[in-house]
Amino acid sequence: MLNKQPMTVGELVDKVTIGQATVSSHLGKMKKAGLLEVEARGKNRLYKINTEVWTRFIREINGFAKVVESYSEDEIILRRKS
Repeated sequence: MLNKQPMTVGELVDKVTIGQATVSSHLGKMKKAGLLEVEARGKNRLYKINTEVWTRFIREINGFAKVVESYSEDEIILRRKS
């Protein structure tokens, strides 16, 4: 979702089946890890993907687990190589 456009917590909550507190918690952890950037717009905060950090993160995961990845529009599926 965030790969298409920045979104607020409320916009994300409207698109998922988990509550606002859980979404906020996950966003906070992802921001702390550098995976997300946040832009203040009045009372709202827009969350967007930090593509540079995500790219490094995926490379590290793939190298660590020696996986084959399969990409869809909204998710990354990791599988161990046989």
